[in-house]
Amino acid sequence: MSVSTPLSNSAVELTADIPAYMRAVGGAARDAARELRRADTGRKNRALTAMAERLNAAREDVLAANALDMQRGRESGLDAALLDRLALNDARLDAMVEGLKQVAALPDPVGEIDGLRARPSGIQVGKMRVPLGVIGIIYESRPNVTMEAASLCLKSGNACILRGGSEAASSNAALSACIQAGLADAGLPAGSVQVVATTDRAAVGELISMPEFVDVIIPRGGKSLIERISREARVPVIKHLDGVCHVYVDASADLDKARAIAVNAKTHRYGTCNTMETLLVDAKVADTLLPELAKAYAEHSVELRGCERTCALLPDAVPASETDWAEEYLAPVLAIKIVDGIDEAIAHIERYGSHHTDAIVTENYSLARQFMAEVDSSSVVVNASTRFADGFEYGLGAEIGISTDKLHARGPVGLEGLTTQKYVVLGDGQVRQ
Repeated sequence: MSVSTPLSNSAVELTADIPAYMRAVGGAARDAARELRRADTGRKNRALTAMAERLNAAREDVLAANALDMQRGRESGLDAALLDRLALNDARLDAMVEGLKQVAALPDPVGEIDGLRARPSGIQVGKMRVPLGVIGIIYESRPNVTMEAASLCLKSGNACILRGGSEAASSNAALSACIQAGLADAGLPAGSVQVVATTDRAAVGELISMPEFVDVIIPRGGKSLIERISREARVPVIKHLDGVCHVYVDASADLDKARAIAVNAKTHRYGTCNTMETLLVDAKVADTLLPELAKAYAEHSVELRGCERTCALLPDAVPASETDWAEEYLAPVLAIKIVDGIDEAIAHIERYGSHHTDAIVTENYSLARQFMAEVDSSSVVVNASTRFADGFEYGLGAEIGISTDKLHARGPVGLEGLTTQKYVVLGDGQVRQ
């Protein structure tokens, strides 16, 4: 097997030696990271704009490559959720082009100095925002992640090594060509963004074991992938394992709002981590709300799995098992539980949730404040759909992922989440006495 990657604007060909290949990729990324620290905002923006232009011009080639991936995916038995994540079309390409432009338009966090204050000695002390360095990103199915990751890493001054899933190999190769052309147009090193050119799984093991080249790993994919990366990585990991998201409808809720939110949170898209997987309904409004929601879900062919009280109200609902409450379906399946008040709802979320995104529908200000304070999730939403837990919707531009960690970043990870801070000290000849 022959693999290649752009290193110092030339291709390095290696045969069957994955460790050597990945070290070469890592070395090129480390060199590029040093160059990117010197790159000003205008130069980075020129590269992003050029990538958008190159992608738009290569639209037919990218869609043709994606069609090959889709065909292989169907033949290999990929489920509907993964096929949906894999698929590209004109609308999704338009979103990718727009995403590149939006990131170019965002303020550059690199170099910002916060909290500069004078000390009695006369020195001034503050914190400067700086890139993390080299970021390795491992992901499955979604080729749009290739452009999102490239744009965010580049704008935040980081070099990145992208390892997409084998199911998207053709799509990612076509996107990589657009990225490399855009970097060349702006005079940035090819090692700034590298898409790993082999589908050999050994490449992942090497990538997560190179602390001399890689500063942080961000995995995006199924729970088994993320658990493996978290267990085996020798560099820090920013991750989320799953998205078991809840909507709780309080007794005081405006039921028109509740219906719209509960339907959107489940049916807008099934294969995303911010899709609602469990609906919690206060017993005082369940008799009125659930039959109406059941009709709406039936129109979308959503299977309902309910607690005993839910099944008594909805004869077509399937009795929920204990495992249903912690399940990330990524499919038209919804678990429903009737609860007696906000305390029971919060306790359920704490026990079964994944600390991703949870929402309350209520007209009671005090209960909204309680929910925001007590629900320990990376995003807590009041009177809106969980589907808003997204970098674009939060005004971050494209996101690299949604972190359920508490260190270093939490929630949608945008430009600021891909930087860190260092102390800077400004003096005028002071010496310590």
